[in-house]
Amino acid sequence: MADLKVNIGSLELKNPVMTASGTFGYGTEYTDFMDINALGGIFVKGTTIEHREGNPYPRMAETPAGMLNAVGLQNKGADYFVDKIYPAIKDYKTNVIVNVSGSSIESYVACAGKIAGLEQIPAIELNISCPNVKKGGMAFGVTCAGAAEVVRAVRKVYPKILIVKLSPNVTDITEIAKAVEDNGADAVSLINTLLGMAINAETRKPVLSTITGGLSGPCVKPVALRMVWQTCKAVNIPVIGLGGIANWKDAVEFMLAGATAIQVGTYNFIDPTVSAKIIEGLNGYCDQFGFKSVSELTGALDI
Repeated sequence: MADLKVNIGSLELKNPVMTASGTFGYGTEYTDFMDINALGGIFVKGTTIEHREGNPYPRMAETPAGMLNAVGLQNKGADYFVDKIYPAIKDYKTNVIVNVSGSSIESYVACAGKIAGLEQIPAIELNISCPNVKKGGMAFGVTCAGAAEVVRAVRKVYPKILIVKLSPNVTDITEIAKAVEDNGADAVSLINTLLGMAINAETRKPVLSTITGGLSGPCVKPVALRMVWQTCKAVNIPVIGLGGIANWKDAVEFMLAGATAIQVGTYNFIDPTVSAKIIEGLNGYCDQFGFKSVSELTGALDI
């Protein structure tokens, strides 16, 4: 059996397999299907300082080898999370990480500040890359200056591990990654969804109420792999890879490209036990090829 432990800065994961925000609820929704505690961590659904209803329906659409979503960060706000959700999930024997979103610098800072006081939450994932919010979200993540500004402001109020989730809807993701590294990010996660669109030919109308939405699933994996590989060469902080991971082989590929850990997203909707299967598969791969530690896979691409 290989040693599956990896580290994101000072945060130790029992294995590199985590679940992506927005695809795993708060973990409680999956307890009938798998042992949540077996995971390296879970990224809970996006949390904002204020209650958000999200976007009007329809806000999801199936696409070839993937899906579009325009949920729009629906959640009951940071206070509700602190009072109602946190008590139900704080005793998981895994890393529970909160995805923090906002529509302004002030709202990001306020939300991160509230989460900072929760003893059993060791890290946040700063979402500066959501394409489904009219104000904020991706607006901060598509320029170096915007990304730097929000990370710098949050860093002042958040003393624990700060992971920044990056948008693929940019010309050069490495420049954004370097900007957030320079302003206090402990790690980056990528990629968030690609901006996409679906049209109903019979009604001649967009399928989504918002017209465009975020594309995820196996169809985005080649783009995600390329961006992870580029980013890992550009920064000195850990990179968490995600985008189209559906099995252990996909996870291995992201780690070979340089990722320290991975997140499973859309495939949770298809197979709610997929993360457990990926952990088992990583063990088998390491045994087959003689890796004593899964961390040896990170950046081991033979070029």
